[in-house]
Amino acid sequence: MPLFPSIEIAASGLTAQRLRLDVIANNIANVNTTRTPEGGPYRRQQLIFAPRTPKQSFIPPGKEPSEKIGEGVRVLGIRQDPSPLRMVYDPTHPDANAQGYVAYPNVNTVTEMVDMISATRAYEANVAVINSAKSMAYKALEIGGR
Repeated sequence: MPLFPSIEIAASGLTAQRLRLDVIANNIANVNTTRTPEGGPYRRQQLIFAPRTPKQSFIPPGKEPSEKIGEGVRVLGIRQDPSPLRMVYDPTHPDANAQGYVAYPNVNTVTEMVDMISATRAYEANVAVINSAKSMAYKALEIGGR
């Protein structure tokens, strides 16, 4: 059993939210990218989160094996958002189709900013958990040292 499971759980949240912030920043940076190496416009990226699988060996006292506590979060992967692209009429654009429309990424800056605030708040919450766990461990050492 780990010495400080709450810190490890919060650390997994920090890692996941940091990656989420990186993906959001990438989406914002490519809001006007109409041509990618793969062809076509950039597509918004999204993270897929899942709970980390509890260890089979640790069952909290007084709990049934089916009631194991969680062990944090993990990122299953990054997927492209399948929502439709934004079509803008601009016949002078080099990527315009025969009708004069340009396919722009399906990135909405307002949505990305809201997601960024959410990820930042989740990151801050995990930092608070780590700081509280450190403070409790320190106080326990003070009590034990008397």
